[in-house]
Amino acid sequence: MDMGNQHPAISRLQEIQKEVKSIEQQVIGFSGLSDDKNYKKLERFLTKQLFEIDSVDTEGKGDIQQARKRAAQETERLLKELEQNANHPHRIEIENIFKEAQSLVKEKIVPFYSGGNRVTDEFEEGIQDIILRLTHVKTGGKISLRKARYHTLTRICAVQEIIEDCVKKQPSLPLSEDAHPSVAKINSVMCEVNKARGTLIALLMGVNSNETCRHLSCVLSGLIADLDALDVCGRTEIRNYRREVVEDINKLLKYLDLEEEADTTYAFDLGQNHSILKIEKVLKRMREIKNELLQAQNPPELYLSSKTELQGLIGQLDEVSLEKNPCIREARRRAVIEVQTLITYIDLKEALEKRKTLACEEHPSHKAVWDILGHLSEIQGEVLSFDGNRTDKNYIRLEELLTKQLLALDAVDPRGEEKCKAARRQAVRLAQNILSYLDLKSDEWEY
Repeated sequence: MDMGNQHPAISRLQEIQKEVKSIEQQVIGFSGLSDDKNYKKLERFLTKQLFEIDSVDTEGKGDIQQARKRAAQETERLLKELEQNANHPHRIEIENIFKEAQSLVKEKIVPFYSGGNRVTDEFEEGIQDIILRLTHVKTGGKISLRKARYHTLTRICAVQEIIEDCVKKQPSLPLSEDAHPSVAKINSVMCEVNKARGTLIALLMGVNSNETCRHLSCVLSGLIADLDALDVCGRTEIRNYRREVVEDINKLLKYLDLEEEADTTYAFDLGQNHSILKIEKVLKRMREIKNELLQAQNPPELYLSSKTELQGLIGQLDEVSLEKNPCIREARRRAVIEVQTLITYIDLKEALEKRKTLACEEHPSHKAVWDILGHLSEIQGEVLSFDGNRTDKNYIRLEELLTKQLLALDAVDPRGEEKCKAARRQAVRLAQNILSYLDLKSDEWEY
């Protein structure tokens, strides 16, 4: 199109669309709630652009009317996406879990830094449960949800780390003030650092409205400057004491950077994370082995080599760095279960093959258990091949089949036979593990 001859109304609409396009990625990646400042800012901007679009005079011309309609639709689409991001059920779930963490910190941690006795086991268990539940929040690959989950987990894990570092640390300090006059100043700074630790936790959890990250950063930097100015007169033990306190301060400063990094980091995107890539490589090979086994005309020939390689894959998973990231930990846990389930499948198949070669009298109840194990082996093969969700008819069918086998095991009367009792217990455990694995495969979790 010759831009020199373009109608001014079309040019204006294109300018507006360009402005709207400039904030599209901000809208797509918005991970906050509807009462956040950034939400209101984006909403105002897009609403203003709608008014601008509406004010363009079409002069009754069809091409301008169509251009205005397209511009309005694009702007309304972004407004709708912004609203959906802020009010998505899983975003609300993340916020509700975070509020539980806030309550836990208010109740158990704020008193601790105000002179309380100790951090309770109840807090440690509570915060671990919260981290686990956040890890399991489904994001469906949606950027805004992945960011929200990552930022929330990062803050809560930071609090957990700060507390564990403080509680588990057993320093040979503070030194006696009789050792040197500068020790009194270091002891005083250490008390201030402990207070700052409590303030930092309150800031990370949003339970302190009287402090800011910037001010706390200035306070901590000032404490480092005070320590650097001390004359320790070449005393090694005092120098080491000062260095340890400075290291504590630097750790706290590192946590203060979390909020600044929140809107710029792409760490929430684990798709290219080295540890996740290593886990995916293991899972890819595990699936290849599984397909070879399930499709082989003579599977027993593959049992030994497959088990050996699968055990090697477990070793590779053990070496995966978790990077203090609960999502990577969960991804590794699931991968280990995947590999171990396949090993269990081979073990049972081998046991059933070996049983065929044995011709001996056995207790009727023991035989009944083995018959059920044969059925479980066939069902487990189907579960290994299953690739759906919990609404699939096949999921429901497999769940019912496993439940029937559990009921059949419950009906077996061992008649006092200890060997039969042990076999039935193992079979029940196997059936429950297959059920759990079916649930794991179908829960649509993603990192």
